[in-house]
Amino acid sequence: MLSVGAPSMSSRTQTIQVAVIGAGYWGPNLVRNFAGLPQCRLTLVCDQDVEALDRLRPAYPQLRFSSDFGEALESDEITAVVIATPTSTHYEIALEALKQNKDVFVEKPLAATAAEAEELTAEAERRGRILMVGHLMVYHPALVRLKSLIQENELGDILYLYSRRVNLGKIRKKENALLSFAPHDISAALYLLECEPEEVWARGEAYIQPEVEDVVFLNIAFPKRVMAQIHVSWLDPHKRRELTVVGSKKMAVFDDIAATEPIRVYDKGVLEPGTYVSYGDSLGIRSGDIWIPKVEMQEPLKLECLHFLSCVKHRTRPLTDGHHGIQVVRVLEKAQHSLKHNGAPVGIAG
Repeated sequence: MLSVGAPSMSSRTQTIQVAVIGAGYWGPNLVRNFAGLPQCRLTLVCDQDVEALDRLRPAYPQLRFSSDFGEALESDEITAVVIATPTSTHYEIALEALKQNKDVFVEKPLAATAAEAEELTAEAERRGRILMVGHLMVYHPALVRLKSLIQENELGDILYLYSRRVNLGKIRKKENALLSFAPHDISAALYLLECEPEEVWARGEAYIQPEVEDVVFLNIAFPKRVMAQIHVSWLDPHKRRELTVVGSKKMAVFDDIAATEPIRVYDKGVLEPGTYVSYGDSLGIRSGDIWIPKVEMQEPLKLECLHFLSCVKHRTRPLTDGHHGIQVVRVLEKAQHSLKHNGAPVGIAG
């Protein structure tokens, strides 16, 4: 990995001291992980919601709690800040943390707009600070294993992929299903394909609340005719978190809900044509074995937190750095534009 700046004197000589800003929906999971890791010392949890802090106090008597996140940013002892607040606040808090020379972990998405994400990334690079985005799927052991299969050419050339992230609830009042759910699958597609998307289009409907789409179908076009489709919904009878990758040689399915055997590889495809009169008549279907690769499962969030701490300690660029975060936000931004214009294709300028 690339170096992103020399460590400060405190980071070389002291345990990494961490503060978590945001104790709402996802914040407690980050508190649990950072509090349990010997590679750091979680010292402070901040949230304007005092009741949210009170729910955490009994389990963490060793921690300080504050309704003012400025305490985390102004502390000389705290060198790393973890932000798990609403998306609309990410830019303001992360920018101030970077200006205070903190290393920063921001829950997905990095910011509300691509312009804000670009500014945060530029600020981090100017100051030699770590900026990491919490795109959890990239750290999932099964997705890492799936990427290794792609890199080893086990699936052949990737033709297309599609994902389903659907459930009944939790129904949001402000963010639509695209903004709430799709960042996971967009980041996974970018991670697996390792290329810049060229165009997006999205269709969806708001059935429960006006202007808040409950179901969205997002399509992304990549170079070399590779396609990705992402289906997200909180208005569905099934709970599904699946990603299917179709290659020229084999196909693979990643089931995030499966407790064991999260990946299945299908030796299926189209036979190469032999001697023929008509090309279409010569094509056949190959259906071989189903292979279940071994995956050493660990909690993805714990692996993500460990990766952040390692990057802070060794001053290396995170796997989901600011540039990865910009890509995801740019796709979301263009997809939202398409969604509001009846699915019109929107180009993505790199």
